[in-house]
Amino acid sequence: MDLKQVKELRDLTGASIMDCRNALEEAKGNFEKAQEILKQKGQVIADKKESRETKAGLIEAYVHMNGKVGVLIDLRCETDFVAKNPLFKELAHDLALQVAAMSPIYVSPDNIPEEIINKEKEAHQSELKDSNKPEKIINQIIEGKLQKWYQEVCLTKQPFIKNQDQIIEDVLKEYIAKIGENIKINRFVRFEI
Repeated sequence: MDLKQVKELRDLTGASIMDCRNALEEAKGNFEKAQEILKQKGQVIADKKESRETKAGLIEAYVHMNGKVGVLIDLRCETDFVAKNPLFKELAHDLALQVAAMSPIYVSPDNIPEEIINKEKEAHQSELKDSNKPEKIINQIIEGKLQKWYQEVCLTKQPFIKNQDQIIEDVLKEYIAKIGENIKINRFVRFEI
């Protein structure tokens, strides 16, 4: 076992030394496969913690240097101890930057009022009504268009500005795995002049 690889994997993923060592052993020394193993393990951890209540947290403020865009984000966790953690503060800051840059309207698709989703569906249905395509195909097209729309209007579905290969939902799960507590974006407000 190469200790340099274990350290590099730990620095890259934030996982514990033991988890990194075990992942490298399971991957038989393959660094990329070990990263994937840790990512999957992080998803499982995040899924288990999802139902836990988030009563602590912090409010992060960001004002863009031109003074014309400002963001307040309410990020929640389970304990005050984690709310003071530098990793948690880093996440809150990154999310505030994301909101400032990408102007989402909602936290997630769950926060979109049903009547707005229905209007969006109706608009796409009227667009496709004369297409002579089977109803099943039309429904698939509409679902695809809704998913694309969610990426525009929902923070959790947007590509992360610091790594376009990840969406915010995945970034949250990654931090949940690193920190070991449930984390939720409660709400945000974006101001622009």
